[in-house]
Amino acid sequence: MEYAKTKDILYVMQVLGHKNIKNTLKYTQLIEFKEDQEFICKIAKTPKEAKELIEAGFEYVFQRDGLIFFRKRK
Repeated sequence: MEYAKTKDILYVMQVLGHKNIKNTLKYTQLIEFKEDQEFICKIAKTPKEAKELIEAGFEYVFQRDGLIFFRKRK
């Protein structure tokens, strides 16, 4: 599940406590990625709004023109 969220194999290896990447690969190959995943998107205008979105499970995407963009899988 962590690999599906982050797509970072080295991070997942560390979280699982594996010393060899081959062990981690055994588990991550079970993941099916769907390109058509749907997201709920939100925009924060203030640090307080950003904090609330993070606490609600949204992940940071990028920042532009003073707006902070977040998303969360449906």
